[in-house]
Amino acid sequence: MTTASSASSPPPPGPGGGAKTAPGPGPGPGAPPPPARRTGARARRGLLRALPVSPAVVLLALFLAGPIGYCAYIAFTDLQLTGQAESSFVGLDNFREAFGDERFLNAVWLTLVFTVLSSIIGQNTLGLALAALMQRASKPVRTLTGAIVVTAWVLPEVVAGFLLYAFFRREGTLNAVLDALHLPSQNWLFTLPILAVSFANVWRGTAFSMLVYSAALNEIPKEITEAAEVDGASGWRRMWHITLPMIRRSIGTNLMLNTLQTLSVFGLIWVMTRGGPGNDSQTLPLFMYEQAFQKSMIGYGTAVALLLLLVGSLFSVVYMRLLRTEA
Repeated sequence: MTTASSASSPPPPGPGGGAKTAPGPGPGPGAPPPPARRTGARARRGLLRALPVSPAVVLLALFLAGPIGYCAYIAFTDLQLTGQAESSFVGLDNFREAFGDERFLNAVWLTLVFTVLSSIIGQNTLGLALAALMQRASKPVRTLTGAIVVTAWVLPEVVAGFLLYAFFRREGTLNAVLDALHLPSQNWLFTLPILAVSFANVWRGTAFSMLVYSAALNEIPKEITEAAEVDGASGWRRMWHITLPMIRRSIGTNLMLNTLQTLSVFGLIWVMTRGGPGNDSQTLPLFMYEQAFQKSMIGYGTAVALLLLLVGSLFSVVYMRLLRTEA
C-alpha cells in the first residue's frame, strides 16, 4: 500500500510552489541552425573566398584606382609644371576650355578617323581575311604569312614608326616603286598624313586580329560548313550566313580590344609625323602630350586625358552591348 500510494502521489512542489516539469527535448540533430549562426557562417565563407584575390584587389586599388582618382582631381585644377607656387581648384574651366578649342575638336575628329580607318575597318577586316585565307592555304604558306604578319606586330612601336616613315617619306620606298612604274609620286606624310599613319597602324596591328580570328574559325565544326557547301552555298554566302554569326562574340571582343589600343596610339604617330604638318595628324594622345608636357599645363592636359578615357568607355559600352547573348 505504501508503495502504491507513493507511486500515485503528485510530484513535490518546486521552489516557487509549483510542480516541477521535466525539461523539453532540445533541437534534434537535423534541425536548422539559428538565423544569426547562418549569417555568420555565410560571412566567414565569403571572407575565405575573397582572401585569395585580396592581394590583387589591393594592388589594383593602389596602382590603378589611386592614380586614376588623383588624375581626376588634377583635371579640376590649374596645376602647371613650371612657374606656379601652388595649384587651385578651377572646377569645369579646363573642360570648357577644351570644348571651346578648335584644336581639341580637330584632335577628336582625327582620333575618330584614325580609329575607324585603322582599327574598325583596317585591322579587323584584314585580320579576318587573312585568317580565312590561311585556313585554305598550304602549311608552308601559312607559316610564312604568319611569320611576316606577326613580325610586324612584335616590333617595338618606335621601330615600326621609323620603318613606315622611311616607306612614306618623299625619298622613301613607296615613291621609288611608283617612279619605277612611271606613276605620279607625292610626299604622303605631307599631303595625306592621317591616311599614312592609319595604314601604318594597320600594318603593325593586323596580326592580333588574325590570331583571334584564326582561333575562332578553328572552333567552327567542319560538318556545318561542309553541309552548306554540299547544299550549294557559295563562299560569300557561307561567310555571311554561317561563319560571321558563329564568331560574333570573337568579332566583338576583337573590336573592343583593338579600338581601345588604337585610341591610345602615341609613339607610332609621333615618330612618323609628330602630329603634323600643322595639326593634320594630331590625335588626342598627341594633343594631350603637347598641352601637359610641352606647354606645362598639367591640369588642362589631364582633363583632355579624362575625355579620352570617356571616349574609350563609350566604345566599350557599345561593344559590351553587342557581346550580350541574344534573347
